[in-house]
Amino acid sequence: MKRKPCAILLLFTFGALLVHGYHPYAEDAEIYVPGIVKILHPTYYPFGQEFFETHAHLTLFPNLVAWSVRLTHLSLQWTLFLWHLASIYLLLLACWKLAAKCFPTPAGRWGAVALVAALLTLPVAGTALYILDQYFNPRSISAFAVMFAIDAALETKYARTALWLVFTAVIHPLMAVFGLAFVILLLMMQSHPAPATSAALPFPGLFFPSASPAYWQALRSGNFYSLLRWQWYEWLGLLGPLAILWWFCGIALRRGRPVLERTCRALLLFGVIFSLASIVVTIPARFEILERYQPLRFLYLIYLLLALLAGGLLGETLLKNRPARWLLLFAPLCAGMCYAQFQLFPADRHIEWPGAAPTNPWVQAFLWVRANTPVDAVFALDPKFTSLPGEGNQGFRDSAERSRLADGEKDRSASSMFPNLPFADDVQAQVRAAQGWKDFNPEDFERLKQTYGVTWVVVEQPGVSGLECPYSNSAVRVCRLK
Repeated sequence: MKRKPCAILLLFTFGALLVHGYHPYAEDAEIYVPGIVKILHPTYYPFGQEFFETHAHLTLFPNLVAWSVRLTHLSLQWTLFLWHLASIYLLLLACWKLAAKCFPTPAGRWGAVALVAALLTLPVAGTALYILDQYFNPRSISAFAVMFAIDAALETKYARTALWLVFTAVIHPLMAVFGLAFVILLLMMQSHPAPATSAALPFPGLFFPSASPAYWQALRSGNFYSLLRWQWYEWLGLLGPLAILWWFCGIALRRGRPVLERTCRALLLFGVIFSLASIVVTIPARFEILERYQPLRFLYLIYLLLALLAGGLLGETLLKNRPARWLLLFAPLCAGMCYAQFQLFPADRHIEWPGAAPTNPWVQAFLWVRANTPVDAVFALDPKFTSLPGEGNQGFRDSAERSRLADGEKDRSASSMFPNLPFADDVQAQVRAAQGWKDFNPEDFERLKQTYGVTWVVVEQPGVSGLECPYSNSAVRVCRLK
């Protein structure tokens, strides 16, 4: 690859960082980062490690990041940040390579890359996903790995395609299933221009385990699992992209673009097959257990490739070599995406640079906990602390690097993937033990200490009388239980 495209892609990478921000401890980082910390520091998290290790055992992601820390001798914070930048760059590189096969003009290729870069934090309808998160996690790797697999498939480089898919599988098994399904359809399009739509659904084995009532409650708490729990606008997010892809197929056919046409038709068929599969899983009650495989997350690949295809067509037909048109499209689009991130994380820096002091008082308290409490400490917080005003969905286990009781949001959702384990029951029991948190008194905290070994608590201001609290700020107090 020539130096100029590499340099431009690097500029797009830093531009994407400025637009979408970086929040290393937010949302699902609460699940993935503790697995890395546990590898680096085996004595950490003596309590509740099953809440993140059940996921960590499904992927080599924590091992890869921990190996990177040991190899580079950088801090975990810097390692996560550099991996995040690398994942953006590699995703845009894969998009550029794929766009080069679909669009013969520079305007088409860079339009595809530019639109993907501008829409990285676009929500994927009804799935609780973005095209690329504001923090580093297994999806960050699977995104570019699947795109490189698709690019290799278009070049009929089957060994390289297989290697990228295997790499995806060891990092993010679910995304590897979707990637493999799309690659198969793409290759079918190459051999048979009009394949039947009766292809077998690439689900993991139809497995119907017994599950506890707590598990079913956890499964049904996630709206992104079931079409029946979607809002009407989320249905538009499913049907709209399929209609656009049908339109793109016609454009590609009229312009005599065989690769573009094959990609659009394969993606349309992919969407139809998995939409039908999602309906099958959703409507008959006896198939409800299969919702844990999250078939609706096929939309992730639809949205990523649709942004690429739409950007390429916009570049060729509208933007061309007119800088003013590029500015008129992308300036307000990037401003809008950036504004949405400021609204999503109002108490945090837009970019949480490694080593910089946080502005969010909750994160300030969590970092104090990391530096000033024993590594075997067990904490309790409000079971809904991540949704409290000003908290900003920031994780405790990843930022404080300490154990805590289960919460009623992230841990409950995570437990829905494991019906054969007592995971959901443990989450439910611990959440119930902390019900009525805002009215807790020292006796209630003592009950948590006796039942679960809780030694510290984080409470909102003005706190609870009778507790020893060595740290406090405008939002919370960190208190030791005697």
